[in-house]
Amino acid sequence: MDQPARIGRYALVRRVGAGGFATVWLARDEQLDAEVAVKILSDLWVDDEDVRRRFLAEGRFLRKVDSLYVVGVHDIGEAEDGRPYMVLTYADGGTLADRIKAGSLELGEAVRVITEVGKGLKHLHTRGVLHRDVKPANVLFRTEPGGDRAMLGDLGLGKAVQDVSQLTMPGGTPAYVAPEQVRGERLDHRADLYSLGAVAYAAFTGQAPHGVASLGAVMQIDSPPPSMTTLREDVSDAIDVVVRRALEPDRDKRWPDLDSFLNALREAHTTGKVPVGLVPAAEMPTPVPKAGDVDQETALVTANEPTVAVPPKRSGRSWVVATVLAVVLAAGGGYGGYRYVLSRPVKVEANGLSVEVPREWSQKAQADTQLLVATETAGWQTDTSVEGVYLGLVASSTLPTSATAPEGCTSQTPETSDTTATFRYSCNNVPTVVEQYRKVDDSTLLRVQVREDNPKKRQEVLDSASYEKP
Repeated sequence: MDQPARIGRYALVRRVGAGGFATVWLARDEQLDAEVAVKILSDLWVDDEDVRRRFLAEGRFLRKVDSLYVVGVHDIGEAEDGRPYMVLTYADGGTLADRIKAGSLELGEAVRVITEVGKGLKHLHTRGVLHRDVKPANVLFRTEPGGDRAMLGDLGLGKAVQDVSQLTMPGGTPAYVAPEQVRGERLDHRADLYSLGAVAYAAFTGQAPHGVASLGAVMQIDSPPPSMTTLREDVSDAIDVVVRRALEPDRDKRWPDLDSFLNALREAHTTGKVPVGLVPAAEMPTPVPKAGDVDQETALVTANEPTVAVPPKRSGRSWVVATVLAVVLAAGGGYGGYRYVLSRPVKVEANGLSVEVPREWSQKAQADTQLLVATETAGWQTDTSVEGVYLGLVASSTLPTSATAPEGCTSQTPETSDTTATFRYSCNNVPTVVEQYRKVDDSTLLRVQVREDNPKKRQEVLDSASYEKP
């Protein structure tokens, strides 16, 4: 769908951002002669009523927040082609992510930015909504006569506190998301507080805490990140203690609320001391002594190196896995001793792929150009005894008529229809396998492979697998 030159009274100037659901344009309000940002729903979702409803709900909610530190909504409407749009405050100063790319912020500037973002979060929490995706890319700046002002934007993941699911693995950005959010626990304001602490860590050091690249890796975090004093000489022990307490994996050990965190941060910066009475001695993290010559380049490469397994190869096929996306959830010994257990099946969603897995299956995730969730990232390819499920996209316009049986298995009669092709295998000494290909569109198939001996469980996992274009 061609992009119109204007939407209503707003003349589009240039595109300034795009995501899976919407595109943001710099525009000019011709009646008020002012620059604004127009966020318009992607044409891929114009007929999806649920997505339209959520898009408009975000706009209406932001309109009610009315905070200097949350991106404001000035208008909502519908374009001639039927797509809803909202008109936002234009952040002409870029994002915090842009600034961090150039290096850490000056100490006073970092404290100011975190304080302003914290004020925005407080306004959201007062309205009963968690942001759930606080990160540098969602902190925007608007030029003011006396400088600039930080604003919190993009409530695409925001949810009312009472509506946050206890069973669905939520979204979020790995380096900034709270561990309890990845574990699918019921959330409160402390999840956003953790994310704000992670943003503070990045603002002070120029890098995200922990260096994790996947949501699964977040589940293995069992301590605050390395001391900021080892990464930057002018960060005081007091600031380090305050920020690292916000990053405690156990939310009960974090600051109890945003006010206590922000007040402690400002006082630590001003006096060089942690406010007496705000940090119980037994809970105060011990600052790590400053390192001498730390090889940061080596340390960062090691911390951020993704370990992503290649999806299973199909012999005798010329099909190409398109923009390889896969989800594998496997059972067995927990990766690193960690086992992810809930009282009922857990729904896992990533990049449009979705599947519900049995509670006894443990998980690990790695993400780059592909996404893999498993106890052993390489085990799915080499060890046919691993139970689990694989999801991936295949570039093909036709369904397969045959498939290569896994080692140790014999094929049963294929089950085919206009939209699916299902292959079942009887296996000796390995889990029974079912593999299904489903048409997503005219050029893409969703491939699902489930390995599980229990027929009921195997079918439930297969039926729950799905893909929606993000």
